[in-house]
Amino acid sequence: MTLPAYFLGFLISTLYGAIFHLLRGGSLGRLLLYILLGWVGFWSGQIAATLLTWNFFSLGPLRLGMATLSSLIFLGVGYWLSLIDAENS
Repeated sequence: MTLPAYFLGFLISTLYGAIFHLLRGGSLGRLLLYILLGWVGFWSGQIAATLLTWNFFSLGPLRLGMATLSSLIFLGVGYWLSLIDAENS
């Protein structure tokens, strides 16, 4: 992968986290959580798609289809896990 592909990947994954925060709301801590989850999900999807040679919606060396799907899954599961109230358990 090229350096511009890494920059584009980080830009897209940061945008996923920021848009998710815009839709769900929350504090600055939640924004950082969503951006981190967007990054981890995006790059784990990118790595999985590269290793499995899946070319679902590619943009140059980026496997955007699998990376986007993985990022959305990580954001959804992270949001769901963040709803658990530790005081009531």
